[in-house]
Amino acid sequence: MKGPLGNIMRQAQEMQEKLKSAQETLAAMEVVGSAGGGLVEVVMTGRHDVRRVQIDDTLLTDDKAVLEDLIAAAMNDAVRRVEKVTQEKMGGLTSGIDIPGLNLSGLNGQ
Repeated sequence: MKGPLGNIMRQAQEMQEKLKSAQETLAAMEVVGSAGGGLVEVVMTGRHDVRRVQIDDTLLTDDKAVLEDLIAAAMNDAVRRVEKVTQEKMGGLTSGIDIPGLNLSGLNGQ
């Protein structure tokens, strides 16, 4: 296919390939969320699967509610980190793609 339509189709296919690659990379990525100055750490994948929870032994003698709050805070920290990395990775996908009549600038944070 030649001309503007062929160019648009080529760009769309390139974007689709980049998107698939980025999704695979993000799924395999791990981030660490922490709370209590590192007393509780949660390792989470880019798919929001929790791989590991690490609790400092000193917390095992504390109040149960404190431990529960720290675990929740570490989980939330990990989720925010995954979202930040995902946004950074996916935002760069549309850079350099210029499809007439299609505004992609909002997708890459511009």
